[in-house]
Amino acid sequence: MPDDVNDLPSAVWPASAARDADGVIQLAGIPATELAQTYGTPLLVVDEDEVRSRARAFRLAFDAAAADHGTTAQVYYAGKALLTTTVARWVIDEGLRIDVCTRGELEVALAAGVAPASLGFHGNNKSVAELERAVDVGIGTIIVDSAIEIERLAAITARTGTVQRVLVRVISGVHAETHDFLATAHEDQKFGFPLAEAEQAVARIREIPGIEFAGLHCHIGSQIFGVAGFRESAARVLELHATLLEDGPVPQLNLGGGFGIAYTSVDDPTPIETLAAEIVDAVAEGCEARGIAVPALSFEPGRAIVGTAGVTLYEVGTTKDVSLDAGTSRRYISVDGGMSDNARPALYGAQFSARLASRAGVGEARLSRVVGKHCESGDIVVDHEFLPADVSPGDLLAVPATGAYCAPLASNYNHVPRPPIVAVRDGRSSVIVRGETIADVLARDTGIDATGIDR
Repeated sequence: MPDDVNDLPSAVWPASAARDADGVIQLAGIPATELAQTYGTPLLVVDEDEVRSRARAFRLAFDAAAADHGTTAQVYYAGKALLTTTVARWVIDEGLRIDVCTRGELEVALAAGVAPASLGFHGNNKSVAELERAVDVGIGTIIVDSAIEIERLAAITARTGTVQRVLVRVISGVHAETHDFLATAHEDQKFGFPLAEAEQAVARIREIPGIEFAGLHCHIGSQIFGVAGFRESAARVLELHATLLEDGPVPQLNLGGGFGIAYTSVDDPTPIETLAAEIVDAVAEGCEARGIAVPALSFEPGRAIVGTAGVTLYEVGTTKDVSLDAGTSRRYISVDGGMSDNARPALYGAQFSARLASRAGVGEARLSRVVGKHCESGDIVVDHEFLPADVSPGDLLAVPATGAYCAPLASNYNHVPRPPIVAVRDGRSSVIVRGETIADVLARDTGIDATGIDR
């Protein structure tokens, strides 16, 4: 139970979030009520300064940590967290590169004017067409994920007379303390080469004139607190790195991302500066122990850059009290969105928090569950939260830390349109992704004439 049901914990909300004299939450100086009136609800609001400041902080922290050990670091923004042309331009402006994992993400980055050399291309099932497009535009790095992909690239580069730089993704076997669906370095999963097979993959790459082996890549998962997993993963990958040096250069080591953020007031993410210093220290220690030079390093934060910049606004539709055991009850608060705009709670039990946004609440705090409008009992936006007892239909609720993986996972379940994304900065707002209309949703059904539908 919070001491104050109207407070905005600083670790969870963008730095610009505050309540005005009337108790209305403001984002970048704009009242939530004004944003909802202008753009409707549900509405994903993204604070530009929050994205920029976090991108800058990651770049500076890893630059400094790498310089302390005589090497360099590159930070790639993991575009899958939230990729629009506007967001791409923000992070490029702040000195980051961008990681994409599909043709669609690649085209968004290119449309934003991002230099292809500043892009990395991930994915466990890149099609021949995707690889051809990436090679054709001159993408900086392709992270190869299978033996089949190596042969596809060999054929493409031979046909086009090009040379493509690649990293080899490996599975370190480190089990990150996160949801099973977010852990990507345990052995029984779809990404990368097991360490025991990676040496053979690199040997094959080194035989191919059109492929330049640039180093190793490892990602242990997502929403991870602390550095223990990163330290252990680095130690294991460095064993392979040292072995590969016997037959040629291994210029780069990419340790991925997965740095956690606060979704609720009890979450305690590791500060960026601590993450950078301790992870790079671990790499340097491992290199010193093996008598090898520290390679150029790279990292791929996504959620940690954009997550806390996003706040989703909803309008309350209905409330009801449901009796629980021992004479207690839970208030169910239904809002006008749900799993169509935030699938994360239904997908892997993600926890979020919420606050009354259109005014300050009064009265006692009530144990509440914020649920969506979809025809699913698992359509939960916030599983448990203490909210003011006077939350009523027509009120606005704000759910913070929705900047990452909410819009990218959005769907049209129950034929609900996906909401707009609005950027805010210095008292100004602008649409960066247009919201869908009913006509948009129905337009793909060839049996419907959507032209006369009220949008």
